[in-house]
Amino acid sequence: MRTPMRTPRRTARTAAALLAVIALAAGCSSSGGKDDEDTSGDGGGGGKGVDTPRLKIAMVTHSGEGDTFWDIVQSGAKQAARKDNVDFLYSNDKEAKGQAELVQSAIDKKVDGIVVTLAKPEAMKAVLGKAEAAGIPVVTINSGGEFSADFGALSHIGQDESVAGEAVGDELNKRGKKKALCVIHEQGNVSLEQRCAGVKKTFKGSVANLNVQGTDAPGSQSSISAKLQATKDIDAVVTLGAPIAAYSVKAKEDAKSKAEVDTFDLNAEVVKRLKAKEVGFAVDQQPYLQGYLAIDELWLYKTNANVLGGGKPVLTGPAIVTGKDVPKLEKYTARGTR
Repeated sequence: MRTPMRTPRRTARTAAALLAVIALAAGCSSSGGKDDEDTSGDGGGGGKGVDTPRLKIAMVTHSGEGDTFWDIVQSGAKQAARKDNVDFLYSNDKEAKGQAELVQSAIDKKVDGIVVTLAKPEAMKAVLGKAEAAGIPVVTINSGGEFSADFGALSHIGQDESVAGEAVGDELNKRGKKKALCVIHEQGNVSLEQRCAGVKKTFKGSVANLNVQGTDAPGSQSSISAKLQATKDIDAVVTLGAPIAAYSVKAKEDAKSKAEVDTFDLNAEVVKRLKAKEVGFAVDQQPYLQGYLAIDELWLYKTNANVLGGGKPVLTGPAIVTGKDVPKLEKYTARGTR
């Protein structure tokens, strides 16, 4: 994989890289897009691991229904939970209010740590203040990294979304693209907006944003197809999540467009489409690593007062993935760890 030339906070990234080998040693699959809390035995704490006291750690995300990205995050978290003797509790709500309520529920259960996403940060500020007041350590992952420290979190694990967007803009330039459509599948999500803004910053052509409802596959496909039919000179469709890439490939076919579909995030289907040349490139932020490191950090903090990255963001991406990388990625995406 080619890593974008702009790699800020290298010290933090090194910290993540040192643990990546451990994180990729084994993986497990899970069902995704669940609205209910997952406390099943295969989810956390099973098997032999460390002999430290058993901990209870909750992960609360903004995942919508059926988003396979969060299956991969959970796979990493569950693997770390088994190793670290952790009872892993997962819950999600795509609505900010619902997500905040789930965090409050975790506080009420007196968990030993909380992992949370900050897609809509202002909605999470008050409840994370309550977690801090209750003495519950928090690690943020995936989104809203710039708010993490202000909200009292130990650290943030993920990619710098602006830098990731800039890497996409650079890649589009290399491919000679002139007009891009950036598809935002969740309005109000600060990370998605940062990605499109990053693309605009470095792309020498023009970029137009299109908002769709990512959990509505037919509606999203129809909206993208209509835009491609109305604007024939769009030569690149940039999607911000792997499932949206699949919709966009179908929309491109419907519109008889020649635009190249490129995407953020990686899963088994994206790898298949890279192999088939239906997707030009993907941006990998290593979601498995985000889940794994978040659980591991809270365990390390509770048992040894460690903080990954010295309190600075721990970067898990971005890396540009193309068809050339398919042979070494297929087996990992098939088992749900990449």
